[in-house]
Amino acid sequence: MSERPAVKDVLKAQRIETPSWGYGNSGTRFKVFAQPGVPRDPFEKLADAAQVHAATGVAPKVSLHIPWDRVEDYGKLTAHAADLGLEIGAINANVFQDDDYKLGSVTNPDPRVRRKAVEHLLECVDIMDATGSRDLKLWFSDGTNYPGQDDVAARQGRLAEALAQVYARLGEGQRMLLEYKLFEPAFYTMDVPDWGTAYAHCLKLGPKAQVVVDTGHHAPGTNIEFIVAFLLREGKLGGFDFNSRFYADDDLMAGAADPFQLFRIMHEVAGNGGLAAETGVAFMLDQCHNIEAKIPAVIRSVMNVQEATAKALLVDRQALAAAQSDGDVLGANAVLMDAFATDVRPLLAEVRAETGLHPDPLAAYRATGWAEKTTAGRAGGAQAGWGA
Repeated sequence: MSERPAVKDVLKAQRIETPSWGYGNSGTRFKVFAQPGVPRDPFEKLADAAQVHAATGVAPKVSLHIPWDRVEDYGKLTAHAADLGLEIGAINANVFQDDDYKLGSVTNPDPRVRRKAVEHLLECVDIMDATGSRDLKLWFSDGTNYPGQDDVAARQGRLAEALAQVYARLGEGQRMLLEYKLFEPAFYTMDVPDWGTAYAHCLKLGPKAQVVVDTGHHAPGTNIEFIVAFLLREGKLGGFDFNSRFYADDDLMAGAADPFQLFRIMHEVAGNGGLAAETGVAFMLDQCHNIEAKIPAVIRSVMNVQEATAKALLVDRQALAAAQSDGDVLGANAVLMDAFATDVRPLLAEVRAETGLHPDPLAAYRATGWAEKTTAGRAGGAQAGWGA
C-alpha cells in the first residue's frame, strides 16, 4: 500500500466545500421542516459553516446560492467569512424559482425571459468579483415535458448563446462549472441531461468552462467513476457536488447510500491526479438535511468523503498495475477490495491529532454547545430555507 506519511500529507491538504443551503431549512415536495436554531441570514449560515471547519479542519470554503444568499454588501459578507476563518466558494446561480422560468430560463422561447436569465448569471459573476470567488456553478432546470413542446435543437442553440455571453464576462482566474441532471423538473427532455452534453458545451466554450459531476444526477447503474476518469483525462473535471441517493436526486449525506461507489470515485480521482491542487478539482457538498440535525450531518458528510479518500490513497497501485498488466482479473479486484475493507478511522484520527484537532469531529462539535447556543440565540426572525 501507499506510504502512510505521504497519505497523511494528502489528507491534511484536502479541502471540502460546504453548501450554505445545507444549513437552512429544507424538506420534500410536500413539506419544508423547520428546526430550532437554523440561520436567519447568510451571516449566520457562515457562522454554522465555521463550526464544521473548526471540527474537521478541511472545510474552509462555503458555496453561496443567489438569490438565497443575496446581501446588500458582499464585501461585508466576505470580511465576515474571513473573520471566521472561511472564504467564499462557488457562486450558484438560480434560474429555476421564478414564474418566468416555467418554460425554461436561458432556453426559453421568449427572448425577454432569456435576457432576464442571462442578466442574473452576469450578476453572479459580479458577486464573484466582489467576494473573490473562483467558480460560477450553473445548473439549469430547463427542458420540456411533452414531445413537440419546443424545438430541441433550437434550445441547444439558445443555451450555447447564453453560456457564451457569460463565459466572455469571466475574469482572470474565474471559471464556469456546468452541471447536468438526467431528469426533473422536466420529464421529456432536460436541456443539459448528461455529462456528454455538458462536456460538449464546455469544450466549445474553452478552458474556463468545466463539468461538475453531481453524484445524484444519473440513471440507475451509471458508472460515475468512468465519467470522472474520462473528464480528468480530458482536463474538463471542474468539481463534484457530493451527495448520496437511493432512488433519484435525494441529496442525502455523501456516502450514505453507497460508500463503495464513493470509494470507487475517489479511487479514480486519486489515480488520475485529481487530488493535486494544480488540477483544480473542487470537492463540494450539495445536500439538504430534512430530518437530521444540519451541522452534524455536514460534518458526517465531510468525514465520509475523507474516509473514501483515505481508502483510495491506500490502494497499492504498484500491485494493481502488475495485476492489470498480467491480466489477473481477480488479483486486481482484490487489491481494490483490500483498500476498501481497511478501517481508516484510526489513520484519520492520527491526521487530526497531528494538526491539533480533536480526533472525533462530531464529539468536538457537540462539546462546543453550539446547537444549544443557537437555539436560544436565534429566536425570532425568519429562518433561512429553500428560496431564502
